[in-house]
Amino acid sequence: MRSKLLVSLLPLALSLGACAGPDLSQDVAPAPLRETALLSSSPMPAGIPVKDAPPGFISFCSRFLDQCVVASNDDTVVHLNLQTQGELDSVNRNVNEKIAPEDDEMHYGRAEYWNIPSDGYGNCKDYAVTKRKELIDAGLPERALRVAIVMTPRESRHAVLTVTTDRGDLVLDNLSNEVKPWSQVDYRWLERQDGKGSIGWVALDEKVAENPLMGPTLATK
Repeated sequence: MRSKLLVSLLPLALSLGACAGPDLSQDVAPAPLRETALLSSSPMPAGIPVKDAPPGFISFCSRFLDQCVVASNDDTVVHLNLQTQGELDSVNRNVNEKIAPEDDEMHYGRAEYWNIPSDGYGNCKDYAVTKRKELIDAGLPERALRVAIVMTPRESRHAVLTVTTDRGDLVLDNLSNEVKPWSQVDYRWLERQDGKGSIGWVALDEKVAENPLMGPTLATK
């Protein structure tokens, strides 16, 4: 049995909840991309700044400082071409396959813990930040890679990685091996990183912006 971490870096709020893994049994290798196969989407709303980032994200940044401090002049948009879209597809699929779903309570012995796992287990937040790291390592601009919190049709809070491109915002999700335009994913969008290269977040849902108790603290820790 893996050892459990018992020391909390920050006070915890409610958990995102268990994050299911993708059904890889039904997936097949994607066909080679043609020029006409490039994805296209509308841009996501700019959002309304919130006072505090999710505590779990702040804790993550205290342990992975290189993932949270970037130059203010870093690009905020990815140029989407065949090569870049192929990189997004590859990272999304590979991370989904190499991390097995496990909730934080079982994994770490605590309600909430954002991490880039080294043991092959994690939940939705861990998939998202791992994909973000791998895309940064591949040369994509960090400010264009923004973790977002959503509400699924089953009213479960969930985390995904969004990528801001010159063809709109795309979503990398551990529940799907297919990269999709944000507007074609059946989620209610709550909040995401603000893309300014620090630890700021913005609310995407009016109720979150108006009521801090519905915002990042309760959504994600």
